[in-house]
Amino acid sequence: MPKIYARRRFSILAALTGLMAFAGLFNGPAASAALPTPVSGATARSYLASLTVATENRTGYSRDLFPTWNTISGTCNTREYILKRDGSNVVTDSSCAATSGSWYSPYDGATWYAASDVDIDHLVPLAEAWDSGASRWTTSQRQAFANDITRPQLLAVTDNVNQAKGDQDPATWMPSRTAYRCTYVRAWVQVKYYYNLSVDSAEKSALQSYLASC
Repeated sequence: MPKIYARRRFSILAALTGLMAFAGLFNGPAASAALPTPVSGATARSYLASLTVATENRTGYSRDLFPTWNTISGTCNTREYILKRDGSNVVTDSSCAATSGSWYSPYDGATWYAASDVDIDHLVPLAEAWDSGASRWTTSQRQAFANDITRPQLLAVTDNVNQAKGDQDPATWMPSRTAYRCTYVRAWVQVKYYYNLSVDSAEKSALQSYLASC
């Protein structure tokens, strides 16, 4: 092959590879989050119907009342466990800190290549749990909730998306990626049902609306 064509072909391939990598950064999924599969839409609708509707009360709330992160295994705590669970090709050092890998955030469709760009979201926020009944729990019960790796409650997501969500419920915040909303509300209801937490009227209305199409 003449050198000029070889160079041109190489340049085109390099450009295409760069574009694909750039697109992957924003659109993924180079990795897919592994949230435990929530209950079905029908089951979620049934659970929601049984939840107590009550006005929320944040009196006395402090995040410190929900100890995080527990040691899960060896030197790995809950955050590190979820980073490894939800990431692809995650490499950790001797203290279990992720040194490389990729993480796809299902809330916004972004893929990240540094663990520092990823937060572990409490799908039902700690403050929301407090408002809905966790104020009556013991510290050990709140700790179990804050570190629950069995229910669909913890998920690796884009850090600033998690921060924008804050302590909002589905009446005021939903993932921008509409394809994930059914999963999100099914998980929300499952967690609230399992922990016998209440819902407020606006929250219940929003959940009913979203679950109608699940």
